[in-house]
Amino acid sequence: MSDLDTRGNAWLTPPSAYLASRPSRFAVPAQPFSQYLPMRDGCRLAADIYLPQSMAGSVVPERVPAVVIFTPYYRRFRLTGAGAEPSPNAAKYRDAFVPKGYAVVVVDVRGTGASFGTRDALRSPTERDDYYEVAEWIANQPWSSGRIGSTGISYLGAAACFLASTGHPAVKAIAPLFSVSDIYSEQLYPGGMLSKVWVEAYDELMLALDQDRRDLVAGFPYFNDPRFAGPERVDEDTDGALVQAAVAEHRNNFTLADLAPEFAYRDGAAFHDPSLDSGSCSPYRYLDGIASDVAVYSISGWYDGGGYANGAITRFLSLPSHDSRLLLGPWDHGARTNVSPWRAQPSSEFPLLAEVLRFFDHHLLDLPTGLDREARVHYHSIHDNQWKPADAWPPAPGNTRLYLNDEAVLSTRAQAETTALSTQVSFDWTTGRQTRYERLGAANIEDYYADWHQHEAALPHFDSAPLSAPMAIAGHVIAHLDVASSQPDAAVFVYLSEVEASGTVRYITEGMLRASHRKEEPCPAEYRTTWPYRAHRKADAERLTPGCAVPLTFALLPIAWTLAEGSRLRVSIAGADRGHFPQVPHGRPPQLTLTLGGERGCMIEVPVADPAAAR
Repeated sequence: MSDLDTRGNAWLTPPSAYLASRPSRFAVPAQPFSQYLPMRDGCRLAADIYLPQSMAGSVVPERVPAVVIFTPYYRRFRLTGAGAEPSPNAAKYRDAFVPKGYAVVVVDVRGTGASFGTRDALRSPTERDDYYEVAEWIANQPWSSGRIGSTGISYLGAAACFLASTGHPAVKAIAPLFSVSDIYSEQLYPGGMLSKVWVEAYDELMLALDQDRRDLVAGFPYFNDPRFAGPERVDEDTDGALVQAAVAEHRNNFTLADLAPEFAYRDGAAFHDPSLDSGSCSPYRYLDGIASDVAVYSISGWYDGGGYANGAITRFLSLPSHDSRLLLGPWDHGARTNVSPWRAQPSSEFPLLAEVLRFFDHHLLDLPTGLDREARVHYHSIHDNQWKPADAWPPAPGNTRLYLNDEAVLSTRAQAETTALSTQVSFDWTTGRQTRYERLGAANIEDYYADWHQHEAALPHFDSAPLSAPMAIAGHVIAHLDVASSQPDAAVFVYLSEVEASGTVRYITEGMLRASHRKEEPCPAEYRTTWPYRAHRKADAERLTPGCAVPLTFALLPIAWTLAEGSRLRVSIAGADRGHFPQVPHGRPPQLTLTLGGERGCMIEVPVADPAAAR
């Protein structure tokens, strides 16, 4: 099985078919021309410009649209030997778009690569101002058609959102790939708890790159080529003095591990600058700056970190008047891996950038792409291995309630008698080292949750009866728990698994909540959800009264997964995940008591495409 776009009939014209209809008419230059772009405060940003070159029988138009890439991961490496790709972070975009008639501009963001300046936060407001000036520079070049698009994975995709939110009139389309909308809930503090792997690994990577620590860079799979020799100079820097001066400035960059504690609540701000909070580094904060004529294609994967898929979905929901589109695949962060345990091979076979090319062709080149006849949403269902179309999110028509009952039973009916199930939290329990979180730490995971059975076996769980027919889940599973803790705070994790008829247990998805962050409220217009929303304000945090049960309602991370006939759906409960999230509370593992049955009994709501299958 594979994630090829021809699985199912989701597209009238699949991305692969569209790509086949768009032969490459131009060549990529052997080298870009490179220069510094001066910003309003005198800071100079290093930029590479790739212009399409003529091939036999083709003439490059006098003016072409541009796709701009903003990266903190080096626009290009200097090489000490032949044969290496100098642009491992940007080459895919260069090779996808330049042969089709686009200019590609790759910029080292402020404080990184060969650019000058320092970084004071993750995607700071200062960077956002830089993006407007870069767009202005591009629009005024003699080769520019005056239309600009932007794309990229992770940081690059969020930067594309920042660019669009500046309101520059030349920006007409962005395709943020595997990128957050809110760094608090999707990246830094899922469920109100610090994502330890991401914070620690990010600092290690940025220290290695920003300070040109080649001994440390070699430890990351993406950048471990021994021929890489730091950031490449711009053309005018013939002796390397400028890049050395730029790297010296980077030694003053912020570190995320130091800044993150000041963002422990969403309204937490840096003490030295109250305007600098997690929202000021998040694309959702500026969403109303994206003009209605800017098209947005949000793309993510089911195992895309600890909430990046939520970022793609809320961006789609929050731009109702735009040409807003959504693609969700069976992928990890960046689609390096097809995460399905039933796939034929680990690597993705889906032509992702062909879909982005069609989107840009439609909005930047005005080509007859047929995009306007396609569904606005496409998603892949794991296990049945099918791509499916939808015009709205969520695609499932409703939810099916499944109740946690005595005897470890998950049923469509709650037991009449109210009982309690107690479980002692172990801070030593972990989901392992092959999880969705390791990928955010730049680990090259190929087999996700391959050891899930041995970890999950230690948890209390509830199983449905064997399914009499396949059951398709698509959307957010919502947990409604009634929980008491022996301590004034607790973390609660809910895991969903498929137990196959053979007894094999497959991880499906998970959700988590720190109990002191339990207060809910309606979602704001700039961050629309179809799942429970929390502001995570410090004033809203509330301790538990030990021994007193409270309702906890939260969403699991979104998924589309079809359980096979004969399989069981399993719900498992934990109070910790060592290595991924901190202890709650520190050094005091609580005993959790779940209410089963009655009016307050624990249950989950499952978005089932065919509710009859759940029965």
